[in-house]
Parts: sequence; C-alpha cells; structure tokens
Amino acid sequence: MQFGIFTVGDLTTDPTTGRTPTEHERIKATVAIAKKAEEVGLDVFATGEHHNPPFVPSAPTTTLAYIAAQTSTIQLSTATTLITTTDPVRIAEDYATLQHLSDGRMDLMLGRGNTGPVYPWFGKDIRDGIPLAIENYALLRRLWREENVDWEGKYRTPLQGFTSTPRPLDGEAPFVWHGSIRSPEIAEQAAYYGDGFFSNHIFWPASHTARMVEFYRQRFEHYGHGKAEDAIVGLGGQVYLARNSQDAVREFRPYFENAPVYGHGPSLEEFSRETPLTVGSPQEVIERTLSFKKYAGNYQRQLFLVDHAGLPLSTVLHQLDLLGEVVAELRKHDVEVAA
Repeated sequence: MQFGIFTVGDLTTDPTTGRTPTEHERIKATVAIAKKAEEVGLDVFATGEHHNPPFVPSAPTTTLAYIAAQTSTIQLSTATTLITTTDPVRIAEDYATLQHLSDGRMDLMLGRGNTGPVYPWFGKDIRDGIPLAIENYALLRRLWREENVDWEGKYRTPLQGFTSTPRPLDGEAPFVWHGSIRSPEIAEQAAYYGDGFFSNHIFWPASHTARMVEFYRQRFEHYGHGKAEDAIVGLGGQVYLARNSQDAVREFRPYFENAPVYGHGPSLEEFSRETPLTVGSPQEVIERTLSFKKYAGNYQRQLFLVDHAGLPLSTVLHQLDLLGEVVAELRKHDVEVAA
C-alpha cells in the first residue's frame, strides 16, 4: 500500500485571519509541502491541474520537476492530468521528460477535471468529454509504445510517422491511473487497458465508491488482466488531525464552513458522516482509513487532501507530522494482514 497526499492548489482566504496568500506564496508552499511529505515518510505527492482562479497548478510538470530536483524517494504524480483538453502529444513529451528528470519516480492520473469552462479555453467542447478522454488516451498509449505513429482520429489533426521525444525511460511507459468520481466509462477504460483506477471519493458516500470500484474490478478481470481482487485501485480522502478530536473539530470548523467547494452546505458533522472526511485524533483517522477496505477491498494507493480551504502552511506542515505518525501505524496493520 502506498500512502501520500494530493493538492488541488486552491488560493483560498484563511477565514480565521482574513489573509489570502499570493500566487507566489502558494506555489512555493506546494514545494515545501511535497518536501515535508517525503521527510515524514509518505510515499506519494500528487498535484492537480487547473487553469482558472482560484487555483495555481496550471503547469504540473514544471512543479513536479522542480520538486524532483529537491527530493530523492517520494513518488511524484498528478491528480489530475487533463486528458480531454491537453494534446496527447504534449502529454507524451512532458511526462516522458519528467520521467527522465525524476529517474522514474513518477506516474500520472488522467481525468476530465471538474471545471466545465476549461474546454472552450483549449478549443474543445465539454459535450465531447468522454469521447475525448477515450480517443486521446488511445493515442497517448501509442505515442509512448511506438516510435513511428500513424494516427487519424476525430478530435485532432492526423499524424504520419510521428515520433514523440524523449522516449520513455528505459523503454517503459509511465504508469497511468484513470481518475473518476462518477463516470463508469472511465472505470471501463482503466479496466480495458489494465491500468489503475483512482476513485477520489471525497464528495461521495461509501456506497457510490463501492459500486464504481466493484464495476472496475469486474471489468479488469473480464479483460484478462488478473483476478478482480488484484485490480489496481486508489482512493482519495480528506483529514484534519489534532491530538484529540475536540481540538480537531474546533480548529477545522471555520475552514470547512467557508471552503469554496463545500462551505455553507451540510454541517461538518453531516459531511463527515456521509463522506470519507475525517476530522479527529490520529487513532480516529487510522480506524476510519482502515474501514475503507470494507467497501473497496484491498487497494494499492491512499491519497489524502490536507492543504486546502485556506489552511496556512504552518498548519499543513504540522498536519503532515501527524499524518506521518498515522501512516506508520497503518503500515503496521498492512504488515500484520500480509503475515
């Protein structure tokens, strides 16, 4: 099991101080968070891709390459690379370059994103979201696996004898996760190719995630990649930690209630009950995280969101200290189960 964190790179006002970080501060904080994640023993750092305010991670490969130069062990990933609006040739070249610069410490998660207006910004139509994801990935796979590609599809100009450079490191294409919250077509795509399926169930109840993961597992086995229980699954989650649960709830409540994505909606208690958001002590986070296997089965990657909603960098770094303790205990449980 890999444990790590992902960031959406939001630029949000701290509701307790009224201060909004600058873009420069938020970008530099992202690097500091990734380095801290490695320091506390996490396995993975992933960044999203957004092209609109109030988000800053519009160039994930640039950020990840910079982080790769200052780290040595942590796996670098995305959450998400926009397969719909980014040209597959660009993705093939950018991420193969990152693969070389990081000495192979990278993979990527493909997805459609959650911002509808991004489609026309890059000359696409949101109504083509699923077909774009399917066609663009089919081309991306060929670009990494074949040196001379002839291609003709619906959504881009044809290619004739095209070679993507640089070639993947040691001839091995980067590992790909397909991320989706609600689209069985994406789970089907992941299963068809034998790739990983990442269900970022931070806004959805366990019952929905269970259905999506089970569908992917069944189709993974159907396509001959192995048994359903061996399918490659990742899950998202959100945590806020304090030594005791009362302090965690008290500290996080103002951030939750003013967060752009779910503020002014369900209460913190309701949202925590219905989704994987866990606000509490390290032991509570450990127990809640272990419970995910009850409905998702054994899975390979767990990523937590810890740096959103205006939380200041100092708080996030402290969260990572506590999360490092949590992950150490979760790993002990994994070893016991394996034994």
